[in-house]
Amino acid sequence: MQKILTFVCFLALFIIITPAWAQEIQDLEKQIGELKQKIDTAQSQERTLNTEISSMDNTIKLTGLQIVETETKITQLGDEIVDLNHKIDNLDTTLSELSELLLNRVVTSYKLSRVSYITLLFQANGLTDFLNRAKYIQLAQEHDRQVLTQVQMAKVNYAEQKNLREQKKAQQEQLKIELEAQKTKLNQQKKAKEALLAQTKNDEATYQKLLQQALAEKQALEAAIVSGVQVGPVKKGDPIALVGNTGYPACSTGAHLHFEVQKNNQWTNPGDYLKSKTVKDDQNGGTATIGGGDWDWPLDGDIRITQHYGKTPYSWRYAYSGGIHTGIDMVSDTSSLIRAPKDGTLYASSQNCGGSSVIKIKYIDHGDGVISFYLHVQ
Repeated sequence: MQKILTFVCFLALFIIITPAWAQEIQDLEKQIGELKQKIDTAQSQERTLNTEISSMDNTIKLTGLQIVETETKITQLGDEIVDLNHKIDNLDTTLSELSELLLNRVVTSYKLSRVSYITLLFQANGLTDFLNRAKYIQLAQEHDRQVLTQVQMAKVNYAEQKNLREQKKAQQEQLKIELEAQKTKLNQQKKAKEALLAQTKNDEATYQKLLQQALAEKQALEAAIVSGVQVGPVKKGDPIALVGNTGYPACSTGAHLHFEVQKNNQWTNPGDYLKSKTVKDDQNGGTATIGGGDWDWPLDGDIRITQHYGKTPYSWRYAYSGGIHTGIDMVSDTSSLIRAPKDGTLYASSQNCGGSSVIKIKYIDHGDGVISFYLHVQ
């Protein structure tokens, strides 16, 4: 009976778990919430260089806090895993002791089961002794049932705790992946601020000018959809244009191809349509593997990506898209020929861009609401 009581007390350890890190995580979540509110409020303010820098500083601080929160959760899970290891070891010991006790009780119960009440009656010294012996057998049988129940509970609890440990290990590994992504994001945000200061030279007039140039390119693209002249059908691989620098200086800073894809008039990642390809990554350094579809790349040869789709060091310019660069900027070191990545109908357009420049645009309607765009062509 003492072993059963000890086991029940041991089970109670699994029911009451006080997170040692709860207050720290709660404080971090409060700070993160306050920063998010500041950033949201800043979105509605007039865009100036000072508000842009302040917003970037808050965003960098937010990501830093999220990194601390993730690291804290990883440490917390590590402590819980160590604690579970200790409890599982103790539970394993308790289960072994209960199993041994049950085995002994089985032997005893077997011996008692071979003694009939008639035998007890003849062996007893009177009625009182007989009743006491019969009661003992009943108590022993009840005790055996209790031990068996506790063994079954121990087995179930042992399996549950091992499963819980594996779940926490999986959570910890997932958080480690998220942590690396957060650290990468923080580095990108710091580079974006450095790029902002370098590109604007900390000058408000330059900042506003660059914002207007990015908006002018978007407006030229919208106008091209409306007024584009149909050239005719093209097949995958057909030449459609040459890489150029049209739109300079208002809407281009150098010869490159801005390749963009829209689905039902919504920006989408062009990489989702292109075949997988490893390219030089001028934006981040090294190389990058891009592509998840079946389209050919619009340029041949060794391709360099000067700006990716999505959040980039130049994202601050694209206020109209929520800071998203809506295409992929690329150049080829060996060819300036642009080819159709997929069959469709080709259109051409020339649009004013920024008041003093003309940008030339080609685009292909591939059907099913999918259109690919080619900007700054010759």
